[in-house]
Amino acid sequence: MKPLLLLLLIGGAALAQPFSAGLKAGLPLTDFLSEVQGTSTTATDRYLFGPEVEVRLPLGLSIEFDALYRHFSYTNVLGSVGNAVTSVGSSGNWEFPLVAKYKFPSKIVRPYVEAGVAWDALTGLKNTVTEEVCGPTTANPVCNVVAASPAANSKGTMGVVIGGGIDIHVIVLHVAPEIRFTRWAQDYFNLSGVLNSSKNQAEVLVGFTF
Repeated sequence: MKPLLLLLLIGGAALAQPFSAGLKAGLPLTDFLSEVQGTSTTATDRYLFGPEVEVRLPLGLSIEFDALYRHFSYTNVLGSVGNAVTSVGSSGNWEFPLVAKYKFPSKIVRPYVEAGVAWDALTGLKNTVTEEVCGPTTANPVCNVVAASPAANSKGTMGVVIGGGIDIHVIVLHVAPEIRFTRWAQDYFNLSGVLNSSKNQAEVLVGFTF
């Protein structure tokens, strides 16, 4: 009986606190990169994760800030056999959304909507470019593979965020599954105009906060 009473007291104290923190994780619903020209193979790791903090305000309002990380890799071939440029690379990606949330009144399950802004940046960008150069077309053409200058570049950008979900409160734990959409102001990754980052981004996320 005493442990149960202690748990209820802890839960009541947690409810009274305006600040909560935890972890948010999820999966992308859209491709991170968009092919412009050439033949590309891209791989975005099927997860996002990072810390989450939330400040609760009166009238069902709150402010949330996240730092979400993902990793992606790519291979792009421009041209054909005997005259092809191949780019291979990978990078980490940090996304920093800051959103205002409104939670509809309810005791345990509270639907909510959110809107705000986000900043995005790449880290540890690696890119290798090779060019296949062949001699005159013969029965046995002589081909050499030479290194070319790296062509990928990146820059930070910001975007607009909207989303919605439900906040499920279990004793001291809040579980909040949601769908979030981000529209970036510009491409923040560009591989010589053949492979760009997508401006539209959709994610399904679940937050766990105390």
